[in-house]
Amino acid sequence: MKCPYCNEDETKVIDSRPADDNCSIRRRRQCEKCGRRFTTYEKLETMPLMVIKKDNSRETYDRSKIESGVIRSCHKRPVSTQQIDSMIDEIENQIFNLEEREVSTTMIGEMVMERLKELDEVAYVRFASVYREFKDVNTFMEELGKLLKK
Repeated sequence: MKCPYCNEDETKVIDSRPADDNCSIRRRRQCEKCGRRFTTYEKLETMPLMVIKKDNSRETYDRSKIESGVIRSCHKRPVSTQQIDSMIDEIENQIFNLEEREVSTTMIGEMVMERLKELDEVAYVRFASVYREFKDVNTFMEELGKLLKK
């Protein structure tokens, strides 16, 4: 940290404590050359997670988009809101554990389908039909065939 008074590179930290907002750290520093003191504040820089859509546009991650798709898929199925919340929490943890700043909707969709397949097969097929954009009955039947083989 450079001294704001004499531009010296060598400074030492005299005191560190949480700032008033408890979201940053206040450091009291002293210049090794001129001896003057100054205060710095350190704050964690957070970048929002960006989602890359199919058309390559980007938007900030929004949990409610996953929720609405899953809730629609589970409509009138024996799946509790607690199961849905737990599933979405798992998906979010997996996404954030990737430690990437950008994630594709394709990757998110695959994570959702993987978990829905375990949770409720009908909800899985509903979600897959929209997500994979089934064009006709044959595509739909192929997906059902995969499920029946397992």
